[in-house]
Amino acid sequence: MHVLILGGTTEARRLAELLAAGHSAGLRVTNSLAGRVSAPGTLPGETRVGGFGGAGGLAAWLREHAVDLLVDATHPFAATITRNAADAAATAGVPLLVLRRPGWRRVEGDVWHDAGSLAEAAALLPALAARRVFLTTGRMGLAAFAPLTDPWFLVRSVDAPEGPCPPRTEVLTDRGPFTLAGERELLRRHRIDVLVTKDSGGAATAPKLTAAREAGLPVIVVRRPPVPEGVPVVADPERAARWVSEAHPGLPEIR
Repeated sequence: MHVLILGGTTEARRLAELLAAGHSAGLRVTNSLAGRVSAPGTLPGETRVGGFGGAGGLAAWLREHAVDLLVDATHPFAATITRNAADAAATAGVPLLVLRRPGWRRVEGDVWHDAGSLAEAAALLPALAARRVFLTTGRMGLAAFAPLTDPWFLVRSVDAPEGPCPPRTEVLTDRGPFTLAGERELLRRHRIDVLVTKDSGGAATAPKLTAAREAGLPVIVVRRPPVPEGVPVVADPERAARWVSEAHPGLPEIR
């Protein structure tokens, strides 16, 4: 049995680790990485790096490599990949499961402003009189903020940003998990008055939200794109692993 995991996330790695125990029972796992982050590390099973050439290319790859199950465990904001996966799975007749960590939930004391896109987030900053902005939306898409010449931006990402950036920008390359003490100090040291983030979910980068709440800072939260209609979704790798084992009862039970 061949399982293709569209990965690049902590959840994808954990799923590959859970499925590694099934190798002796004839389970083949291929991890697919887009190649946007350097040094992704070794993963259990096989690894391929690079795109497929859209939904049609992915469907052809599924057929050519006799993939039995497809798991989309990409980032919650990888909308194009998720849409292509749904189209390709339907074309190739391969069952698809989306693995998405739960989004963050607003709690008492949060001062959140919802945005439907990076462009909407950028448009909200002048209304908030933002002067020093902590921008944690990743290294892609910073062009939406490039026209803003007045605020100063601290941009944090795993790798250096690509494309246009705001003229007053300092880049901090760092990888989570981040601590609450570290996030408190970062906000204090850089005198941040607005945080902009995507609703990525998970614990690795959540401390910044707590630090912003404690400091009474407004947070612009970019909402997630929806999963294609009709595609099943689970919230953790353990459930995804059980989905694989239930589809092929010959595999060891995964708890």
